[in-house]
Amino acid sequence: MNIVKSLEWRYASKRMNGQKISDANLNEIQEAIRLSASSIGLQPYKVLVVSSSETKKKLAPAAYNQPQVLECSHLMVFTVWDRMTDSKAEEYLGLVQSERGVTRESLSTLVGYLDNLKKMSEVDFYHWASKQVYIALGTGMLAAASLEIDTTPMEGFNKEELDESLELSKMGLKSVVLLALGYRDIDKDWLLKMKKVRRTKEDLFLQNQ
Repeated sequence: MNIVKSLEWRYASKRMNGQKISDANLNEIQEAIRLSASSIGLQPYKVLVVSSSETKKKLAPAAYNQPQVLECSHLMVFTVWDRMTDSKAEEYLGLVQSERGVTRESLSTLVGYLDNLKKMSEVDFYHWASKQVYIALGTGMLAAASLEIDTTPMEGFNKEELDESLELSKMGLKSVVLLALGYRDIDKDWLLKMKKVRRTKEDLFLQNQ
């Protein structure tokens, strides 16, 4: 499929059939997420990949028992760092130096950006980092669609309850959004045969302003 055909094919699956995704396909989706755009390349997030039925059962109540949580092959929990720290900044600067073979002195602009992030309140940093998560989320959804793997992005869950279930605070993380990955249940999914509803190009875009 090309990109547009993949997007025409995908929809937010309401029921999944429990079929497992191959390791190769899961790795490709994860690699797409890893390579996704991120402001200053920082990627201030972690993605927890849940495949255990027991863990999914434990998380289901926090997600208001939406069936995709239990029926999916894998549930991705997109989380952000709870704050920007000196150690995280130093780790990233070291990575940039190592990967690009540059000196620390050449990274003064990047150091300035990181210093500004460290000055943010936890609330402001959460909102900024969450925006980076959504870019990665969209990249992962497109990668999955190109493989004809269904996805359901889910904001409807109790973040505090889910964070507690996964003990995210111990890892310095906070949940943002869930992504169920799997295959549509053609018999139970009421949305499957419904036409995709989107605004027209003429209505959505303002050309040559």
